[in-house]
Amino acid sequence: MLAQNQTPLLDTLKACAERPHAPFYTPGHKRGQGISPLLTDVFGQSVFRADLPELAELDNLFSPSGVIHQAQQLAAEAFGASQTWFLVNGSTCGIEAAILATCRAGDKIILPRNVHSSAIAGLILSGAIPIFVYPEYDAVLDIAHSMTPNAVEAALQQHPDAKAVLMVYPTYYGVCGDVRAIASLAHQHNIPLLVDEAHGAHFAFHPQLPTPALAAGADLTVQSIHKVLGAMTQASMLHIQGNRIDPDRVSKALQLVQSTSPSYILLASLDAARQQMALHGKELMSRTLELAENARSRISQIPGLSVLEISPKPAIQGAIALDKTRLTVTISGLGLTGFEAEEILNDKLGVTAEFASLQHLTFIISLGNTQEDIEKLVQAFTKLSIKMGNREWGDRGLHKVGIRGIGSSIGNSPILSELKYFNNSLYLSPREAFFAATENLPLKETQERICAEIICPYPPGIPVLMPGEVITETALDYLQSIQRTGGFISGCVDSSLHKLKVVKSK
Repeated sequence: MLAQNQTPLLDTLKACAERPHAPFYTPGHKRGQGISPLLTDVFGQSVFRADLPELAELDNLFSPSGVIHQAQQLAAEAFGASQTWFLVNGSTCGIEAAILATCRAGDKIILPRNVHSSAIAGLILSGAIPIFVYPEYDAVLDIAHSMTPNAVEAALQQHPDAKAVLMVYPTYYGVCGDVRAIASLAHQHNIPLLVDEAHGAHFAFHPQLPTPALAAGADLTVQSIHKVLGAMTQASMLHIQGNRIDPDRVSKALQLVQSTSPSYILLASLDAARQQMALHGKELMSRTLELAENARSRISQIPGLSVLEISPKPAIQGAIALDKTRLTVTISGLGLTGFEAEEILNDKLGVTAEFASLQHLTFIISLGNTQEDIEKLVQAFTKLSIKMGNREWGDRGLHKVGIRGIGSSIGNSPILSELKYFNNSLYLSPREAFFAATENLPLKETQERICAEIICPYPPGIPVLMPGEVITETALDYLQSIQRTGGFISGCVDSSLHKLKVVKSK
């Protein structure tokens, strides 16, 4: 019986990296001997000695029976799951596999309109039909929260043949919906609740954080261990519990969407991150919460700034809790867009945000941040407030739309206030539209045509248009407004938005 202080996969990888032998296997650099000196100058030599393939001692990710199996069992215990799979293609492949494991072609799945683009990829791969539920929307702050239990119940009543419900918990802003109530509704219909918990891997390790999705009744959850814990980028986990998810289908689905040459460095980082949190998680999260509260209280007192909070009795059902390690600062009171403020902070003040939106900047405060980081963040906002008050950066030339072009419309723009109401109707399934014959048309000619690509402002990767939807004037106006104010569009062939890919007319 292994204990949580052990790291079976990391220990075995270390032993393999240090064992003297003549390597006649992939990768071609042969334990770093053939690697470019440019890389060793940056990363050193030791990391490449550990860049190994599926040696006998290292187990096989797709049929684990040795050290990967042991590491995954320890992770399941630490995160409160009955079974856990390690992911090397990020949470993206986990969300895709979750949909593939629960939905066949033509099956319905209930999910919020503000899902990540990975869920749309899952629809394309599986052939599932989305039943979209609009999340609760704060029109003042221009932030979409979670879908509500009432909205999910209505969708289930209208579509009793749905095979699964998927929700995002927490949102990119750290806002949490009512997982427990939505899980109960799904289970009343004998279908599973799948949770995109990419930004909530730390929830299991401190009582002051929101309830973990599994503890609230979710059947499957996908977590980006790299986003908020100590794993390397792309290293994630998929967890299940109960009997509503077939583990064999999950394994088979993951074989479709994961690399057959997984990075053992990424896998070992999951093993180490799990051990770190199992042993020291509460202490690390206590310190992180203290840093976040320090930043939150001080920044909220700076003139022109406010910080996103959720009241104990929230007015919006889709926002019942907030991850206090996620800091969203509303900067529109300074007469700036989030995109402009992000550029100033990054280029002039040495502070880099996680992402910007029209009114806000969002920062991830994690176990890797220090008090020095918080001081730099607070001082940067203090300087920004003073200089904007003095108009020292009034003519910045940062973007084509300056303060006067956007400041007066923030918060009450008819485009932004209709973010929740694109009213894009689904004419074809995402899979049918993705594989249909297409053509690229000038933007002005695409209204009322069927979209053939995923189009979303990034980050956080929430699609405004997706394959199969009819393109509306509202959606086009919103995309153009994001682009004019400094955001950028991803997922489409022409990121300049001069043209869009649409399904060819017959």
